[in-house]
Amino acid sequence: MNEKDMSVHDHINEIRKRLIIVVVFFVFAIAVGFFLAEPLMRFLQSSDEAQQMTLNAFRVTDPVKIYFQIILFVAFIMTAPLILYQLWSFVSPGLLERERKVTLSYIPASAILFLAGLAFAYFILFPFVVRFMMNLSDKLDIQQVIGINEFFQFLFQMTIPFGFLFQLPVIMLFVTRLGLVTPMQLAKVRKYAYFVLIVVAAFVTPPDIFSHMLVTVPLLVLYEISLWIARIGYRKAQKAEAKQRELDEIERRERIDRELAKQKSSGD
Repeated sequence: MNEKDMSVHDHINEIRKRLIIVVVFFVFAIAVGFFLAEPLMRFLQSSDEAQQMTLNAFRVTDPVKIYFQIILFVAFIMTAPLILYQLWSFVSPGLLERERKVTLSYIPASAILFLAGLAFAYFILFPFVVRFMMNLSDKLDIQQVIGINEFFQFLFQMTIPFGFLFQLPVIMLFVTRLGLVTPMQLAKVRKYAYFVLIVVAAFVTPPDIFSHMLVTVPLLVLYEISLWIARIGYRKAQKAEAKQRELDEIERRERIDRELAKQKSSGD
């Protein structure tokens, strides 16, 4: 059934069906998360930064709270590609064939970039931030008593936002392919984008110039890479549209020729 022929009731049923698929898979992912949560929690606690600390539970529920947060996080990571695919499947009937293929390729790219953002934050940014905090405590002669809940909350706050920040190339490519903005417009607002990224970096890093540059430079490079990818996607979209217009024009002329030939034959 074409999307144009679907009623509101059909759309609601379609959304309900896809939500059921997502919910069922999410429950399955939670079950998988139960098996992965403990080894993942031990892995995070085995890092050099965590080994320098004695993690304490100030409440009886702290370990259970972190345990279930990790389960939900694992389930979200596993379910996110399916959510994107179901969203794509819902809107794809209204897209052209070439648009379907292009937008479908965004799903694995988005998942890879999210994991890359987490890896960057955990393996590069997080150690520098923790080291800075520990050195500052030593200089001020402060004995840190760190709760396991506070440690993991700080870890999540440092890493998860970068998973979303690394979606920038996909988002910029998507909006340019839709024609909402052009790469030229994105290039014109570069200085404003730089300012926003610098402010974001200032919020997630300690107040020292080295840590700030450690985050700011990759984000600025990521913006330029995103802009370069958007330019390539925009040029491809322009060529595809020009080719489609040529094909439409050829088809229109052929249709006119057929109608003229039919009129001529009927006149004879």
